[in-house]
Amino acid sequence: MTLNYTVVMMLGELYVITFVSSIKLTMDWLRETGRVARLEKEQLESELRFLRAQISPHFFFNTLNNIYSLSLAKSDKTPDTIIKLSDLMRYVLYETKNKNQSLQKEIVFIKNYLDLEKIRYNENLQLNFEVIGDPKGKKIAPMLLIHFIENAFKHGANKNIREVKIDIQMKIEGKFLYFRISNTKPNDQENRSKKQVGGIGLNNVEKRLKLRYAEDEYKLGIYEKLDEFVVNLRLKLR
Repeated sequence: MTLNYTVVMMLGELYVITFVSSIKLTMDWLRETGRVARLEKEQLESELRFLRAQISPHFFFNTLNNIYSLSLAKSDKTPDTIIKLSDLMRYVLYETKNKNQSLQKEIVFIKNYLDLEKIRYNENLQLNFEVIGDPKGKKIAPMLLIHFIENAFKHGANKNIREVKIDIQMKIEGKFLYFRISNTKPNDQENRSKKQVGGIGLNNVEKRLKLRYAEDEYKLGIYEKLDEFVVNLRLKLR
């Protein structure tokens, strides 16, 4: 047991201990990284579900109010309106569980919603809805565009006593959707602020965009012009 032999043995043992410890630390780090990634994914999916659940009741409350108004007036349009609402509920309950939805189905859903609003406002609503391009084979996050439309009615039609104009255009070019919606401002001067184009609904939509799409996959602009509010959205389709 010379000094040199003892030093060599100690260095050898130290090397083995260091090597084994490095392997264990690496494995622990990989397990922890995987756990954090899983937690982040679960949190993301939970927040997306929460945001969608938070928005949907708001949409249905508005639609039920439409039907209630028609029933009070004993309108012949009430049965057709109930059927359309049933179709909308079926879509939301059974067609929006996946992360991506057929753009064609989303367009049909929007058309049904607009039909309900046209029944409600009748001649007081000047509505233009245009789809340019072929949506076949394209997919989009479900229940995304409807909230911009709902917001236009909420802050445009609901607050106007004169004829209100709402223009909606969906343009499909390649892998991108260019969505534009504008609505006339309310008559009340006190309501003429950019805050009117916001609210909980649009805040939630912005959160969904940030959670669902990368920064280079969408661009959202909300503007106030002289006599109208405008929303422009450029969105990458799946």
